[in-house]
Amino acid sequence: MSRAFSGTKMSKLGTEVTDKMFSGNKRAKIGTEKNPAQVSVQTEKRSKEVKAQFEEHGWHHTIELDSDKPEDITELERLLNPPQPNISDKKAGRNEPCPCGSSKKYKKCCGK
Repeated sequence: MSRAFSGTKMSKLGTEVTDKMFSGNKRAKIGTEKNPAQVSVQTEKRSKEVKAQFEEHGWHHTIELDSDKPEDITELERLLNPPQPNISDKKAGRNEPCPCGSSKKYKKCCGK
């Protein structure tokens, strides 16, 4: 006996996930007014150095000065060195010569 799926019995977790995906609320970039970069330093001297870097680039920031916590400047490092997209090497086409140097077509040599 088969039962039809009832749309009213959708799990609570499933609706929360889809609501997040399609809500249209996008998180602001780090260093903007809506999402300032948050760093933690141990000394006043280091705080001034980090603040100078933020102001040089015009990024919004929040610096926490706490000598008991370890220094955490990962958001500053992410802003200074943004991740680069991975670019893959071009693959040989089926009818092109095989890159192994056998002088056969790729589909007859290494493409099997």
